[in-house]
Amino acid sequence: MRPLLSVLPVLALLGLGAAPAHAIRANIAIQPVSRMDTPWWHQRFAEKQAAIAHGRFDVVWLGDSITQNWERNGPEAWRDFAPTWQRYYGDRHAINLGFKGDSTCHVLWRLAHGELDFRTPPRLFIVLIGANNFGHVHTDAGLTYPGIVRIVDTIHARFPSSRVLLLGVLPSIRSAWITANTQQLNRTLHDDIGRGRPWLRYMDAGATVERDGAPDRSRFLDPHLTPPDPPLHPTAPAQEAIARMIEPAVADALGDHRH
Repeated sequence: MRPLLSVLPVLALLGLGAAPAHAIRANIAIQPVSRMDTPWWHQRFAEKQAAIAHGRFDVVWLGDSITQNWERNGPEAWRDFAPTWQRYYGDRHAINLGFKGDSTCHVLWRLAHGELDFRTPPRLFIVLIGANNFGHVHTDAGLTYPGIVRIVDTIHARFPSSRVLLLGVLPSIRSAWITANTQQLNRTLHDDIGRGRPWLRYMDAGATVERDGAPDRSRFLDPHLTPPDPPLHPTAPAQEAIARMIEPAVADALGDHRH
């Protein structure tokens, strides 16, 4: 049975007036949720906090396992991400704040507990989040959208001079429900999230994992795993294509030459 949270209406997004207060309170996508009881997550969070406390960062990648994968080194070509990170971000004082399994609620907790405690304002935040909202958290597009809005607005409230590059949720091959909600969410992000936010740019990088307008299994690493998983995470070459696609926007935000 689908949890009650996934069927609560968000009337404001549908143009039907304000959502009821009880519906807003019940939306887990906008509520900070900790994962500190998960040992590896706790350790990674502590390591990133130490880096934030002692380093200078101009570029912040913020997200889930797709972002965390930038730290992986092969040995297979399909999961050798680190060279692309080094090429595009190695000289840009960048930090990877990707955590496997995180959804919008977990990112909101991280932002409230130290992941915005930079010594100097970063120049650019690159945000890619929402795929896991459609998985274990199971919030639909209408509920996930306010979670993403809250993330970017939280960043801006803390660092009004920083730019935010928001990426749409990447296509995957998991279920018809997830595909429909991914498409709906990205349409809403494209149409609405930039309004009144001149510091934010939205980009849809979905074409990097598609062929003829549909997700291409060969551009996902999950089928290579043992046992295989449903296609969700781009291979290293597909993720390099994402970095290449967004590079003009990154360079523009940083006032930098294109890498």
